[in-house]
Amino acid sequence: MRRVVFKSLVFSVVPCLGCVGLFAQDSTVVVSGESSRFALVEPHRVDAPRATPLTRDAMKQYLEDLKDRKPRIPLPPLTEEDVKKGAEDPRAIGYESRIRSLYIGEASVGSYLAFGGPPASAANDSANSIRRALGPSDPNISLDYGFKVRLFWLAARANNCQYCLGHQESKLLVAGMSEDEIAALDSDWEYFPEQERVAFALAKTLTGQPHLVDDDLINACKKYYSDKQLVEMLGAIAGYNAINRWKEGAGVPQSHNGGNFGGSSASKVAAADLDVHTYLTPTSDKFRKRISKVVALDAAPVGNLAATVLKRPPLESGVALQQKLDEVSIRTSRIALVDDEMTRSAFGELVPSGQVPSWMKLVAHFPVAGKRFVESMLSIKRSSELSPALQAEIDWVVARQDRAWYAAKLAKGEMVKAGCSVELMEALDREAFPTNAISDRDRALLVVAKNLAGSPIVLTDSQVEKAVQLAGPRAVTQVIHYTAYRAAFNRLTEAALLPDHAGK
Repeated sequence: MRRVVFKSLVFSVVPCLGCVGLFAQDSTVVVSGESSRFALVEPHRVDAPRATPLTRDAMKQYLEDLKDRKPRIPLPPLTEEDVKKGAEDPRAIGYESRIRSLYIGEASVGSYLAFGGPPASAANDSANSIRRALGPSDPNISLDYGFKVRLFWLAARANNCQYCLGHQESKLLVAGMSEDEIAALDSDWEYFPEQERVAFALAKTLTGQPHLVDDDLINACKKYYSDKQLVEMLGAIAGYNAINRWKEGAGVPQSHNGGNFGGSSASKVAAADLDVHTYLTPTSDKFRKRISKVVALDAAPVGNLAATVLKRPPLESGVALQQKLDEVSIRTSRIALVDDEMTRSAFGELVPSGQVPSWMKLVAHFPVAGKRFVESMLSIKRSSELSPALQAEIDWVVARQDRAWYAAKLAKGEMVKAGCSVELMEALDREAFPTNAISDRDRALLVVAKNLAGSPIVLTDSQVEKAVQLAGPRAVTQVIHYTAYRAAFNRLTEAALLPDHAGK
C-alpha cells in the first residue's frame, strides 16, 4: 500500500463568473463513433443525458470538448452599460455572471461553498485570495483545503459535472499532485491514507446514492473526525453537489483557461493562454485503461463510455411512505447538535420564534459558515418566480429523489400550508406529472427540478428548452438555483439523520 500525504493548496484564485419528458429509471444513451473516441459535445442528443466517461482519457476529452458547450439559458442583448463593464472586466459580461445577475440577483457562486474554504488559521496569499472569493473564513473551519478539493473532485466525478471537474483538476495540479495521484482518486484509493479513504467513501455515497449513507459509514469517519469536522465535511460535500447542479443545469461551458487557477490576476490571462491550455494531458500506462470506481456503472460500457443511468429504489407509497415520515420524529441525530440558546446567539433573527429547527442547530457549530448557509436557504424562499406552493412541490419532489426524510416531512408540511391536496402529493410521486393537476408551466419546471435532483446530467437540453419556452429564462434559472440548494439541504440533513423537532 502506498500512502501519500499531500500539502495544502497554494495558488491564487480568480473566480470564473461567467416535448417535456421525465427520466426513466433505466434510460439509455446511444453512443456513436469509434470506441476509442466518443462524440463531441455539440452533436450530442438534446433529448438524452450525456454519456458517462469511464476512463481517465475519456474524461479528459469531455473536459476539453465542453469548452464549446452551448449554454442553455437565453440572454438579452448587451446594453451599452454592459459593454463598458465588459471592457473593464470581461467576466462581468460572461454567460454565467449575466444569468446570475439578471435572473437571481447575485453574480458569485461562492454562496454554495459556505463550508468549502480554508481554515481561518491559514495565513498566506492563497488563503486570502480564496477568502476574497468566498467570504471570511469561519473560526471553526479546520479541515485542510487541499483535502476538501479532493472531495470536490470526487463529487464532480460522481455527478459527471465536467465544468467543476475541470476546475478541481487544475487546482490539484497546481497544488503539486502528480497526474498519477489525481488518476488514483478515480480508481485506486490505496494511494491515500485511511482517514482520507473513509471520507472519500462518504463523498461518493452522499453524492450519488445519498439514501445509502448509514451508521457504519458515519462511524468510520468518526474514528478520524470530530462531530464538528463531520458537519464541515458534510456541508462542503453538500455545497459541491449544489454547484455541480448549478453548472450542469444552466449548461455553463467549460473554462478555456482551466479556471485560471494559478494565475495572479485575470489581467494576466492573455488570449494566447486560452489557446495553449488543454485538458488533454498524457495519462500513464498504469492508469490509461482503468475504469472509474467513482462513477455509477449501471449500464454496459461502450468503449470508453457508459449510458448515463439513474438507479434509485422505487418510491415508497401508502403505509410504507407514512412510516418513513413518522420515523423522523423519533430518530436521534448521528451528530451532536448545538443547543437552542447558542443557535439563537449565532444566527439571531434568522431563527424563527418557537422551536429551533434541527437543521439550524446542526450548522450552528459554525457561526460564520453556518450563518451563510442559513441565509442562503432562507433567501431562495424569496424567489420572484416560484410561488410558495411550487416551492413546496419542488421541495417534496427533490427530497423524494434523495430519500431525504427530514426534508420530505418539512416539505409535506409546507404543501399542506400552501393548500396542496393529498391527491397532488401522491401525483408528484408518479413517473409523469398529471396535466389535470399541474399547469404546463409548473409541470415543465418540476421536470427540471426532478431530473436535476436525481443526477445533474440526467436533465437534458430539450427539457430545459421546453421549460424556458413555457416559463421564461428567469423562472428556469431560479428553479436550477433553488434545486441546487435543496439537493445540498437534503444531503446535509439526512446524512446527519436529523429529527424534525428540537432536543434530539
